[in-house]
Amino acid sequence: MRAVVIYESIYGNTHVIADAIARGLEPGNEVTVVAVAGATQELLDGADLVVAGGPTHLHGMSHANTRRAAVKQEHKEPGPVPLDPDAEGPGLRDWFGSLGRVSVSAAAFDTRLSGPAAFTGRAAKGVTRLLERHGLTLIAEPESFLVTKENQLVPGEEDRAQEWGGLLAAKAVLASGSTASGSTGSRRT
Repeated sequence: MRAVVIYESIYGNTHVIADAIARGLEPGNEVTVVAVAGATQELLDGADLVVAGGPTHLHGMSHANTRRAAVKQEHKEPGPVPLDPDAEGPGLRDWFGSLGRVSVSAAAFDTRLSGPAAFTGRAAKGVTRLLERHGLTLIAEPESFLVTKENQLVPGEEDRAQEWGGLLAAKAVLASGSTASGSTGSRRT
């Protein structure tokens, strides 16, 4: 199976979760982890599974203005968590705006503040809708991974993301009606 994990990240938490999901997907599979800017149509060609996720901003998916505001604030008053190297690149909304139809299995995730989703919001719901709108078939409910008010992953979330990646691999194989191809490895861009 060939999987592509696409992430949008400002402070690196979503990037860490994407890498953990990839580790869960990897055994016996070819996995590529890529920031939104590198998620080309060509990269998706031949993929069996696309996993996409981003941070929750203002109760949903980020917008260009919320991304710019976060980057601007970090440049103005650097906090304890540095910007992700891809923070100033495009977001998932931009990517979906340029994405054509894709017939492949998919799953969505987000990072959000710890607390009830009714209060924090969930970007994964919007990601899920856009995946479906572009023809992808969801094989799992959207998943949230939690961060603290100090913008650190809640302990155990990285391990939970890796476990979720393993579950996605099994579901993708079932959805395709085949077994893993036997090629292994990952590529991170």
